[in-house]
Parts: sequence; C-alpha cells; structure tokens
Amino acid sequence: MLRLIVRRLLQLIPTLLGLTVLLFLWIHRLPGGPASALLGERATEADRRQMEEALGLDQPMWVQYGRWMERLVQLDLGNSVRTGQPVWEEFTLRFPATVELAVTGILIAVVVGIPLGYFAARRRGGWLDVTAVSASLVGVCIPVFFLAFLLRAVFAVNLGWLPSVGRQSTGIDATEVTGFFVLDGILTGEFDASWDALEHLILPGVALASIPLAVVVRITRASVLDVLGEDYVRTAESKGLKQRVVRGRHVMRNALLPVITTVGLLTGSLLSGAVLTESVFSFNGIGSFIRTAIDIRDYPVLMGFILFIAVIYVVINLLVDLAYSLIDPRVRVN
Repeated sequence: MLRLIVRRLLQLIPTLLGLTVLLFLWIHRLPGGPASALLGERATEADRRQMEEALGLDQPMWVQYGRWMERLVQLDLGNSVRTGQPVWEEFTLRFPATVELAVTGILIAVVVGIPLGYFAARRRGGWLDVTAVSASLVGVCIPVFFLAFLLRAVFAVNLGWLPSVGRQSTGIDATEVTGFFVLDGILTGEFDASWDALEHLILPGVALASIPLAVVVRITRASVLDVLGEDYVRTAESKGLKQRVVRGRHVMRNALLPVITTVGLLTGSLLSGAVLTESVFSFNGIGSFIRTAIDIRDYPVLMGFILFIAVIYVVINLLVDLAYSLIDPRVRVN
C-alpha cells in the first residue's frame, strides 16, 4: 500500500508542474486584464500602464512566471487585486462554506443513490426500476439554479419550514472555531447553533445533489446489472450461499469500483465551487468570490483557485486509487 501511495505521488509531480505552465499562459492570454477591469472604460492608456507597472504585469511573461513559482513554492498565492488581501486567507475564509455544502450534496447523492440504484437493478423492469430511471433523467435535465429557486420558494418562502438564505441565523450567538459551523457547534457544545447551520444546508444541499444523485443512481444500476450477469455470481448462488453473502461479497464489492470513480469526480466538481447554488441561497462560499474575480480578471485569485482545485482533484484521485486497492487487491499487484 505504501509503495502504491509513493508511486502515485511521484506521478503527480510532472502533472502539476505542467498544469502551472498551462494555467499561467492561459490566464494571461485572457482578453482584457485586471488593470482595465479595475480602472474602467474611461481610463487612459497612461493610467493602464501605470496600473500594470504597479501590479508587475509589465514584465516579460517568463519573469512573471518565475516570480509566481517562487511564491508558490513558499505556499504564497499572492494578493488579490481587488481586496489586497492574501489569496490564501480569502480561500480559508470562504472554503469551509463550500466544503460543508459539497459534503452535504455528495452525502445525499451517495446515501440515497447507491441503495436506490442497487434495488432498481435487483428489480429490473419493476415499478422501482422505472421510477428510479425516470427520476434520474429528470434530475439530470432540471437546471440546478431552477431547482434551487423552486426549493427556496416552496419550502422556505411558502411553507416556512427551512431558512432561505445564509449559513446561520443572525440571532444565533455561535462560537467560531474551525469555520465549519456544524462542526463548531458540536465541538463547543452549542448544539442549537449546529442544528441551525444544518438546517441552512438542507435546501442548497438538496439542490446541489440533484445531478450527482441522478448520476450515482444510473451508474450503480448499470454496474450492478453487469455484475449480476457474471459467472462467479451465478456460481455463488448455485452453491447455496446466503443472499447477504452474495450481495455483499460478490455483487456490491465489484459493482462499487466504477461508482467510486464517479463519486470521486463528482466530489471534486462540487468542491470547485457551486456558483449558482451559492448565489441563490446567499451562501458565502468560494463560488461567489470566484465569480467576482472572473469579472475583474483578478489573476492571483483565478490562478490560486484553479491550482487549488487541481490539487483537490489530485488528492481525490489518490483516495480513489487507495479505495480501489482496498476493494480489489489486484490493483495493488498491478
């Protein structure tokens, strides 16, 4: 297992290095620039040149890249052009909100999607199978922002069952420890604050989970159907093994391999910032911050964000590989 981890980590070094080159060139080739976005259309060419000189954008591209990589090695992502604050501080301030929202969405997708996909495959052609497949198609087709507005209008505005905006009610006097409001309430014993934060996560979490849930249901159903047709499953059933053993040891263990890959990719996409969902529910996460950075061409924020998300994808892929090796020992041999 240790050799597998070391080998995967060594393979990631050239990948991340190549990504930094492509990322830097792509960002700096975008039309416009932070100077034009900050100064506006009425700014003179002299004003733009002065702003670019202040931001260090008048230097050759290789000089800018070298300075950026030097800071990056020191874990310094630079300062935001808009706020002047370090990019890392901006991320750490907003990232807990996005993590809570993404974890809520992926948990809903996994906890509901895998059992639903499995039972739909076991009862192929039945009412549960037809309902699950139809619902998954609807879940993929409905835009996330439309579902978010619909959930907010019905359950928050009309029925008043759940809060409509924010991460926590304004009247809650909560102690912030980690930035994760649900976890902070548990650590400090302020369970009312933890419950309030959890209530604020339900509606945006369900909206965000709609597409991942539909994908997980369909992938699980297709994977289970493939495994059920394998010879080793029929052999196990013909030997008279209990259904619990056949389902757990032979069916689900092999069917989960493509599901794990799908869940890993979905988790990375959710962590990259649910811009629309965060905007509808006024959730102060990374999504709204990145949207503003794109508008003003905030290079340090955009490069730091994309590189940060790339590292998250890399870590998730590593975890997926480790999960593969735990489920299927042949992976460790190969």
